[in-house]
Amino acid sequence: MAPGVFAVEGLSGNYGGRITVSVVMTCIVAASGGLIFGYDIGISGGVTTMEPFLKKFFPSILKKAAEAKTNMYCIYNSNTLTAFTSSLYIAGLASSLVASRLTASLGRRNIMVLGGCLFFAGGAINGGAKDVAMLIVGRILLGFGVGFTNQATPVYLSEMAPPKWRGAFNTGFQFFIGIGVVTANCLNYGAAKLTWGWRLSLGLAMVPSVIMTLGALLISDTPSSLVERGKVEQAKQSLIKVRGKGTDIEPELNDLIRSSEIAKAANQEPFVTIFERQYRPHLTMAIAIPFFQQVTGINIIAFYAPVLFQSVGFGSDSALIAAIILGLVNLASILVSTVVVDRFGRRFLFLEGGIQMFICQVAVACVLAAVTGVSGTKHISKEYGVLVLVFMCLYAAGFGWSWGPLSWLIPSEIFPMKIRTTGQSISVAINFAVTFVLSQTFLTMLCHFKFGAFLFYAGWILVMTIFVLLFVPETKGIPLDSMYQVWEGHWYWRRFVKAQS
Repeated sequence: MAPGVFAVEGLSGNYGGRITVSVVMTCIVAASGGLIFGYDIGISGGVTTMEPFLKKFFPSILKKAAEAKTNMYCIYNSNTLTAFTSSLYIAGLASSLVASRLTASLGRRNIMVLGGCLFFAGGAINGGAKDVAMLIVGRILLGFGVGFTNQATPVYLSEMAPPKWRGAFNTGFQFFIGIGVVTANCLNYGAAKLTWGWRLSLGLAMVPSVIMTLGALLISDTPSSLVERGKVEQAKQSLIKVRGKGTDIEPELNDLIRSSEIAKAANQEPFVTIFERQYRPHLTMAIAIPFFQQVTGINIIAFYAPVLFQSVGFGSDSALIAAIILGLVNLASILVSTVVVDRFGRRFLFLEGGIQMFICQVAVACVLAAVTGVSGTKHISKEYGVLVLVFMCLYAAGFGWSWGPLSWLIPSEIFPMKIRTTGQSISVAINFAVTFVLSQTFLTMLCHFKFGAFLFYAGWILVMTIFVLLFVPETKGIPLDSMYQVWEGHWYWRRFVKAQS
């Protein structure tokens, strides 16, 4: 059997059901949880190029920029600016670990509501900030909000969606992240012309949080979550609503009840269970996939896109426009993933996207090395700046239909019910931890590595593409409660799992 290939025969749980208006609307509302994460990613990089914002909080950066011979890669290398950006991710890391138990006991929907309220508070504090301390307190509250939401939303979508179309529905989360990024970039472009524009950009974070919170209050929790909390009758009604009247929901409901009973009979702490040998494949994916997603470099490029484009020769307005273009390309590519993911599968998108991103990162490094020189003191011409933007867009497209949506999809669909929220919390925590480290180090890396920073990410993309080829199985169309058969049929992971077929 070829590496990464497996056979799944005789699937139990081949449930009926169709795409209903109810399931579409419910999943759209739930996926809107991605708005707050996307808005924050887009807004953070934009406000850090606004002169009034820098003058008030980070005057040392303006002083560097005024120095004629400053290395273009090093202008934005500031520990305080980095702390502003990255404090959110430490808070997100902490809250995602707490969210595991809360998501299991309170339900997926209620945790989304809690996350929205915390994000609202953070946006309000940031919009009215008087000093750096207020900015960081606001960022920490935003981090708590994002941590809870990123924990609950992907699991909600995977549990609510019909198995055949689970990939398409789950990519909705990444699509709304993309909408948040583009909206924030457009807002930054308009706000940059106002002396108080940074307050507008930061304060309007309250808007996506209100949209998400109100939406979450209008939808029901997932059947899995309701069964897990002993609300079987409500779970039955929820299944009837989302699968469509006339659909036989009894097989799916019975599987949910059986999975819940197995989990309760084990009566073991999930954070202990997940480290058992039989769950080694699941734990590996929960750690490796979010780690690899971040070392593609995408969030760093999204955070610092305006800063990055300004560093390589774009003016302030042009840098913001370039960031908007990058966001729109990413958004369009997520739609491609929605169409393809349940037809050609997860592995196809992972492999194609990885090859495309690798080529583009190497190409950007080569252009910058050739044009700006090793010292980085030469300014890049407009023509070469556009070429960098083109490669960045191709890179963003590759990410948008592969590692972007799939990194939320895979961890949310591979775990059995008894450790599903625990697995998702580990995945989100790893995502935040790696993002924190990268956001702490990227501007310093850009300063010292210069164009080599892009080769650093290219190397990781090569490693992750090989990892997918060898170790990531195909999961398209397989019901969540039959996912064990994926591991039993895999050339490598079958040695760890207990046969349940």
